[in-house]
Amino acid sequence: MPRHIAIIMDGNGRWAKQRGHERSFGHQAGAETVHVIAEEAARLGVKYLTLYTFSTENWSRPETEIAALMGLLFDSIEEETFMKNNISFRVIGDISKLPDNVQKRLNDCIEHTSANTGMCLVLALSYSSRWELTEATRRIAEEVKADILSPEEIDDRTVSRHLATSFMPDPDLLIRTGGEIRLSNYLLWQCAYSELYFCDTYWPDFREEELCRAICDFQKRERRFGKTSEQIC
Repeated sequence: MPRHIAIIMDGNGRWAKQRGHERSFGHQAGAETVHVIAEEAARLGVKYLTLYTFSTENWSRPETEIAALMGLLFDSIEEETFMKNNISFRVIGDISKLPDNVQKRLNDCIEHTSANTGMCLVLALSYSSRWELTEATRRIAEEVKADILSPEEIDDRTVSRHLATSFMPDPDLLIRTGGEIRLSNYLLWQCAYSELYFCDTYWPDFREEELCRAICDFQKRERRFGKTSEQIC
């Protein structure tokens, strides 16, 4: 079982257009899928589930769509679901750009679920890998300037410690729905050795069976991390 699954939830808008609806209709359906997949992942024993919810590039979308997404985000954070399934909640990204009421809702949920011992659900909000790596580089440079860290001490573990994801392991499996085959600036450092799984299913239609199919595909793969098959055996 993969310890950490990351998902790029793609296809909400196209799913809605196929049905003659506005994009917001697809986002609402996608939010319902989040609850379904989170509960299933927790039931299966996944320890971390990280969902690409809103990227820094998404701020360039029409203001009406952004407003609808922020409202949906506020409404879809249901602490009852987290508590019922013993799920803790975390956020990665520059949430200072989010509306104040959304920030408060997120922080309250993080606080109230912090004692839960089951799966950790992580939302990537106002997030991109380039933003994250830039921030990490800035913090490392500040530590070097303050003589807390020397340039010779900087290695990949140093970078990882300064990332927003420092509290969890790198993803074992990255899933992207919606038929696109790219990472879209998502967890680029962390996914260096993740297994990648792409499917054509739009996110609102992604259900328990699809998640299990992705996990079964993952379980058939040989993860060598640069070694040979013989060394792994």
